[in-house]
Amino acid sequence: MADTDFVLLESSDGYTFSVPRRIAMASQTLRSMLDEDSAFQEAKDKTVRLEYRGIILLKVIEYLQYKVQYADFASSDIREDFQDRIDPYIALELLTAADYLET
Repeated sequence: MADTDFVLLESSDGYTFSVPRRIAMASQTLRSMLDEDSAFQEAKDKTVRLEYRGIILLKVIEYLQYKVQYADFASSDIREDFQDRIDPYIALELLTAADYLET
């Protein structure tokens, strides 16, 4: 894969995640920011700084990967274990991030 196939997502507490572009594009907000035809600086830099803690951003990325992986499956064929991996202590913050990122 070429360097352009990855984007960087930076958290507010200094963590940086290299994410395959196709995974990041599963978020409507990130898709808009990273669209090569957009005027957003993030599209040029291939880096998005988000005001969420690293643990929250990591869970969002994990969900986006899950969403892309099972995109072609019928909902009855998907194991619904993702929500079991969410710590209740971060649930509200994660919900806020998911809403903003339109995941």
